[in-house]
Amino acid sequence: MEGSQAQFARSTVREYFESIVITAIIALFATTFVVQAFKIPTGSMENNLLIGDHLLVNKFVYGLHSGSLSKVLPYKDLRRGDVIVFKYPQNPDVAYVKRLIGLPGERVEMNGHTVTINGTPLEESYVQYIDSGSIYQRYGPFDVPEGQYFAMGDNRDNSQDSRFWGFVPRDHIIGKALVIYWSYETPRDEYLQTSLKDKLSQFTDVFLNFFVKTRWSRSFKVIQ
Repeated sequence: MEGSQAQFARSTVREYFESIVITAIIALFATTFVVQAFKIPTGSMENNLLIGDHLLVNKFVYGLHSGSLSKVLPYKDLRRGDVIVFKYPQNPDVAYVKRLIGLPGERVEMNGHTVTINGTPLEESYVQYIDSGSIYQRYGPFDVPEGQYFAMGDNRDNSQDSRFWGFVPRDHIIGKALVIYWSYETPRDEYLQTSLKDKLSQFTDVFLNFFVKTRWSRSFKVIQ
């Protein structure tokens, strides 16, 4: 009788252990190939994306268009207007989020508040301008090389983007911003506060003010 109970206990422990391992493997696979969480640290995408928005990024959507799998899996081509997350070309350890504007082989130019692609003006309902003087500024023309992309922030007067540091290589693109799963009121300079003391203060703030500072109306908002 005691032997049966011990065997049952070992079997139960093994089942729990296997479940935990399988769950960890699935989670690792998902975060590696399917979806990734990302937090907006600056105002370069306002008012579409706010500082403190927490996003889910679809890492699977663009895929690798090669082999027989590309014909059956729901891969999509990169399209102008997509909000993409990518490795910053000058420091691949840092992730940026911007809007895809120029595709390979296109000529991008900006004069004041108007962006043109191959001479044709874009209609950009998502753009915000905060500096009236920027209407006199001119950028480009930029000829986008093959295998690279031109990205800009929606907050055009407060965005370090392809106008200043160049193009985004295809293999630097992590995925497409999908949905805001949580949004929390966050100071503009929080991304600069990286010490242990700062992190503890930020954690305490969330713990004490979660319900008050959460922007509930932005929860589960699809990013466009």
